[in-house]
Amino acid sequence: MARYTGPVCRLCRRHGEKLFLKGERCFTPKCAFERRPNPPGPRPARRRKISDRGLQLREKQRARASYGVLEKQFVRYYKEAIRRPGVSGENLVRLLETRLDNIVYRLGFADSRAQARQIVRHGLIAVNGKKLDIPSAHLKEGDTVSFTPRGQRSEFFKILQENIKSKNPPTWLSLDLASMTGKVTAPPAVIPGETHLFNENVIIEYYSR
Repeated sequence: MARYTGPVCRLCRRHGEKLFLKGERCFTPKCAFERRPNPPGPRPARRRKISDRGLQLREKQRARASYGVLEKQFVRYYKEAIRRPGVSGENLVRLLETRLDNIVYRLGFADSRAQARQIVRHGLIAVNGKKLDIPSAHLKEGDTVSFTPRGQRSEFFKILQENIKSKNPPTWLSLDLASMTGKVTAPPAVIPGETHLFNENVIIEYYSR
């Protein structure tokens, strides 16, 4: 399956803002966006005006880059969002937020969504006590996330135990530091600017045309 494997800091520079794709590094002076905030590539001779369609495309690409989702996956999420009752934009955000790799990241078990996908793929994460190595799997209210026995023996787990105390999961997740388990306690809260860095309604408009 095709996936972007280039430098992720280039994506932040392309979109003109931090997408926090490299975890703690994004908060340090080493962040590439801090050193070179201009878009990658040669600078244009003149500044072009972006159309409404272009702005909608930019929002969609920003959401895809933030969650590491492919275009076909994103279209499926859009179709599911408009099929469900309620506000389509909020449904789309909740579908993205309830992915297993995102919940692992939100709980503080990983510094970035890319790292969360990696530890899920390596079989270090269990859902409701059973190993689950599918990053795109959707969790529901009441599901618990923990480490598999293999994950608990890993060096990564030992390092995580020392650093996770500084993590603050969102209100719809609970974290038990003693057992290193997390639980989905409610549907994800949709708070623009806090839970996500894009305008979900603009994305719905993009696909609705």
